[in-house]
Amino acid sequence: MNLKNTDPKVNKAIMYLINVDKRIKPLVKSYHLEQLDSEKSYLKSLVRSIIFQQLSGRAAKTIFDRFMALFLEEKNLNANEILSLDSALMRSVGISSSKVNYIKNIAKSFVEKSIDYPNFSKLTDDQIIESLVSIKGVGRWTAQMFLIFTLKRPDVFPEGDLGVRKGFQLFYNLEDLPSSELILKRSEVWSPYRSFMARYFWKVSDDIELLRR
Repeated sequence: MNLKNTDPKVNKAIMYLINVDKRIKPLVKSYHLEQLDSEKSYLKSLVRSIIFQQLSGRAAKTIFDRFMALFLEEKNLNANEILSLDSALMRSVGISSSKVNYIKNIAKSFVEKSIDYPNFSKLTDDQIIESLVSIKGVGRWTAQMFLIFTLKRPDVFPEGDLGVRKGFQLFYNLEDLPSSELILKRSEVWSPYRSFMARYFWKVSDDIELLRR
């Protein structure tokens, strides 16, 4: 299979996945997994995940961009600046009251250093999830998105994500939406590269959503 245009790390993962599960070859042939952009700001990444919760990608991006425009230095999001922002101003760009509180809780964790962010590279996925969900408003899904897209951990499978479940259902032609327990159990064969499979299922789900528009 020709994977010349694939990022080397993705290439390695794909070859492993095909070897352990030949049924996924159609996924590899149909979709290209892009190299993930680097995001060095943990704060920005977590805030983005909160804003994206339960929203379509397009709507969430619009709100996130408006939020970032509130700061003079958009690329260098600062926790103290977030805490000093008026909540009404944050709501005016489309952020719900609950998410405003969650974002401020995250900012507070950076200011108070209640989370050991500097040592995340030394922690396991489960340890990081446990640490992040201690912040009110940060759930398991948000922590998993952080692991996949910011820390680029290769073996994270967000079993509760609706897009992943829909993609799984469509690819395997299931009549009903699979349970989180079912797809988590099925995902074991793809370890230690389950993050890549999640990204494939998102692409399958996105394709169907585009067709429905």
